[in-house]
Amino acid sequence: MKTIFAVAAATLALTAPAFAAGDADKGENNFKKCKACHMVESPEGETIYKGGKTGPNLYGVIGRVAGSVDGFKYGAGLKEAAEAGFVWTEESLAAYVADPKAWLGDNGYATKSKMSFKLKKGGEDVAAYLASVAPAPAAEEEAPATE
Repeated sequence: MKTIFAVAAATLALTAPAFAAGDADKGENNFKKCKACHMVESPEGETIYKGGKTGPNLYGVIGRVAGSVDGFKYGAGLKEAAEAGFVWTEESLAAYVADPKAWLGDNGYATKSKMSFKLKKGGEDVAAYLASVAPAPAAEEEAPATE
């Protein structure tokens, strides 16, 4: 009986999504809280969301190495994340914005962050929004067909 229960629990855990996907439309609205410090601007200069320059440009943040925007001085925690090659995902960014210092510490980095704001609700939506305005993922090169 215990085996059946364990198998059922494992099956449920493996079939459930690891993280609830955010809503990009809600995230665009929630990004208003971030614009005091951050903007979203493409490399071509297109302003997607006008905002401050205290924090780094968040265009393409999903899939980018943390703490890697040139010209911005990051806190010790994100510097360590950059050195480790940590790459932002929607899930990790949502957790980070909820409590930056806690997220840094939980992931083994120094808990010093310049980001003092905590987005207690809606972080997954903001992450989904930022992913939606990011550059399209690079197409993987197709391997040559073997005969």
